Amino acid sequence: MKFVSTRSPLKAVSFTEAIFSGLAPDGGLYHPEYMPNLDAFFRGLSDEISFNELASDFTSTLLSPEIDSIISKKIVQDAFPFSPVLREISDDIILLELFHGPSLAFKDFGASFLASAMNHLLVERGGRAIILTATSGDTGGAVARAFYRKTNIHVVILYPSGRVSPFQEKQITALGGNVTALEVNGEFDDCQRMVKAAFSNPRLKSFPLTSANSINLGRLIPQSFYYIWAWAQMKNKGEITFVVPSGNFGNLTAGLYAAAWGLATGVFVAATNANDVFTTFLLTGEYLPKPSIPTYSSAMDVGSPSNYERLKKLFLGNAAAFRQHIKAWSIDDSTTMKTISKVYQDYGYLCCPHTAVGWKAAELFREQNPHSRVLILSTAHPSKFPDIVKEATGIAPSLPKNFIDVMKKRKIAHPIGNSNKDLENWIIQNGG
Repeated sequence: MKFVSTRSPLKAVSFTEAIFSGLAPDGGLYHPEYMPNLDAFFRGLSDEISFNELASDFTSTLLSPEIDSIISKKIVQDAFPFSPVLREISDDIILLELFHGPSLAFKDFGASFLASAMNHLLVERGGRAIILTATSGDTGGAVARAFYRKTNIHVVILYPSGRVSPFQEKQITALGGNVTALEVNGEFDDCQRMVKAAFSNPRLKSFPLTSANSINLGRLIPQSFYYIWAWAQMKNKGEITFVVPSGNFGNLTAGLYAAAWGLATGVFVAATNANDVFTTFLLTGEYLPKPSIPTYSSAMDVGSPSNYERLKKLFLGNAAAFRQHIKAWSIDDSTTMKTISKVYQDYGYLCCPHTAVGWKAAELFREQNPHSRVLILSTAHPSKFPDIVKEATGIAPSLPKNFIDVMKKRKIAHPIGNSNKDLENWIIQNGG
């Protein structure tokens, strides 16, 4: 399988080239050159297959001969000492818990796979890499943990000052070692813009920069694994609609890629918070990015989702095609809090604000499609947002024991402005 830029599909590159480049030379995102038909693979899946077995088989199926079955097994074994968990809340509502990894968030899956793949490939070919990534919350912790102490890899994480939870900030800033945190005087969209500008900056060409955001294909593709695994577990129980809490839209894009490869599923539901650029686009046909708004579901506070560019390529820029495959709802903070409370009252289940956004969107979808079975991606552990969950339910979610020490560690972050030049200067001064 080869990959091309979303902006200029003239030069196809390998998976290895794509993950170490991050962005294409023209500033576009790497996207499959074509969508392979993998119907036979999906039909042959057993509902007893383990997550690691599926991830390994699918990697080699998709990327062979570049990544063969032997290499894929090594990458997956190193990447995933954890797996997703399916929790059937009722006959019609299922949660896919994706927070059982090292940072308690779904982004552990993509970050861990990318870190493992890069590490194996760097050991084989030599050299080093500088991971440059922006976070609105969960990505930073996942990337920091995934790449911590990896050979020949240094990680630089940009996060918006005052716009992530205290626990998320500690996950980003407390490790040290080969992980450096840059506290940006701005919002997530500033961080994302700065990172993207660095990749196309001619003054930084001599630095081995790549990204671990969902702009990096190596983080996006493994996010398709849990859609496929969940579908395999549930395929004998009727069609499922995936409901996806969405910010930068990498998670949704991964699911839609799986569908394009042959995964037989219904429409996807994009659940957004007050940052409703995509929801408005589906209504009006106009895609108009705008500054992000702070919300309780902070990891979804994105006003200009990067992966819209991949979705636009996937659907050939046709708004009608978007609407055929995706439904969307925007959920405000007040409704998010009420949903956290109601889910706990009705089911005794504590959910994070992002999962609550997805839950409410699922309810709204089922009002229009009452016979549908929905699978909600539960993206973060509630203990990452203790104040919000306690305010909504009166219950303070307990942090898993091995994470309590994180909050006791010292924050080490380097303040930085929000201009592209600020990051350029920092890399030149420190990137060696």
